[in-house]
Amino acid sequence: MATNIPFVRDIEFEYGKCDQLSPQIRRVVAKNPSAFTYTGTGTYIVGRGRVAVIDPGPRDPRHVDAILAATQGEQITSILITHTHNDHSPATELLREHCDARTFGFGPHGAGKNTEDEVVVEEGGDMAFRPDEHVRHGDRIGDGDWEVECVYTPGHTSNHICYRLASERVLFTGDHVMGWSTSVISPPDGDMASYMESLELLLANSDETYWPTHGPAITQPQTHVEAFVAHRLEREDQIIEQLKQRRHHIAEMVPIMYSDVDQRLHPAAARSVYAAVLYMLEKELVRCEGLPSLEAPFYLN
Repeated sequence: MATNIPFVRDIEFEYGKCDQLSPQIRRVVAKNPSAFTYTGTGTYIVGRGRVAVIDPGPRDPRHVDAILAATQGEQITSILITHTHNDHSPATELLREHCDARTFGFGPHGAGKNTEDEVVVEEGGDMAFRPDEHVRHGDRIGDGDWEVECVYTPGHTSNHICYRLASERVLFTGDHVMGWSTSVISPPDGDMASYMESLELLLANSDETYWPTHGPAITQPQTHVEAFVAHRLEREDQIIEQLKQRRHHIAEMVPIMYSDVDQRLHPAAARSVYAAVLYMLEKELVRCEGLPSLEAPFYLN
């Protein structure tokens, strides 16, 4: 029986308007809806007076104006980036024209130098972003009345990092865990083994609420993450079944495994299957004759 992922998709917002989500958290949603961004990028503002902005979003002057309007009379001192896809970090440059904020992130865009592949299945990589401060797992960033802990969660990208606001038992999860959808894992920068380890890392913590960059809050995070882990393991079982049916190429598997998914998303699905197969290669569940690739044939061990 397929895992029932407890998706949460209902979100109330108005583009350009700032919503107060909790005593320390506000959000402005960018008008960049798509098959990969849901209703758009949710930019979070943390604290009062001297504030942090998490994921300023796409390079959209209207969205930057909305962030500035939401923080009028305050000082943006820190810009925190979860990862460097084009719906998350490019607005940093525009925002810094209006403030002296320091930028924080794990690092520049990683192994995904194959930007042609990424544009097909995701929002593309922001190759220009370089953080002022390279943060690592366990580092803390704070100013005024707020402090966050950095939680390194590679998998969706190699430089993906979440930020924990311990004062509210909240985790800003970027694209690592979303309520409306599972994440695309697209090699080479996306890595399924790292993604699964990062999910297990979250299960070891007791955050009460996740705020993804897309979609609404996840208020039962443990249940949600457990379902994500089970879902990925079920995908492995599906791949094994496809191989038993002598479908040895990913292109043959995807239309069957994702028969209920819009065909326009099948290229993204194919790369997620490829990520799963690479993980299965590591675990010696399958083998490949020759070098692994999206087009290569795979076989059961």
